[in-house]
Amino acid sequence: MRLAIVLYPGFADWECALLMAAARTHLGVEIDVATADGATVTSMGGLDVSPHLSIDALDPAGFDGLVICGGTVWDTAEAPDLSGTIRTFDRDKRLVAAICGGVNALATCGLLDRVEHTGNNAASLAALHGYRGQTHYREQPQALRSGHVITAAGTAPISFAGEILRGLGLGSEELDGFLALYGREHVAATSAG
Repeated sequence: MRLAIVLYPGFADWECALLMAAARTHLGVEIDVATADGATVTSMGGLDVSPHLSIDALDPAGFDGLVICGGTVWDTAEAPDLSGTIRTFDRDKRLVAAICGGVNALATCGLLDRVEHTGNNAASLAALHGYRGQTHYREQPQALRSGHVITAAGTAPISFAGEILRGLGLGSEELDGFLALYGREHVAATSAG
């Protein structure tokens, strides 16, 4: 099993970290990081990541899924156009997942025009050129999987990781328990008398 994780300068450290660590360490999934030109990128938090390959070298035949991480680039005029790569993975029915601003890449290439999806908010997607999926947008805090397409707000890295792993056929009671451990901090604290 092999996943391609797309990172750009200013990527959001937390959005794909749990996915990458859990998939690689606990499930034996090979993780390949791809960047625009195959050069090192620096995250929002200052973490430098050396990629395995450039985005142009991504071939769906060698991967089970494509994951696009969010970050600062997606809300700028320098937002990259990943349409060709996304459409190739989609055409081959490979898993295509995006979180936070990375969802913009799916929206602008038309992938979200026909599937249920979520993201940071409906208004930010509606403002994007080429996006026609407003009727399929779902306002929810958790990641959403619709067939082989997975989307999430930047505040949902845990359910994002879970939906990707389930989408790859790696779901289990053990995975559910593992992800629940990370979600415990969101359970309201109760006060004892």
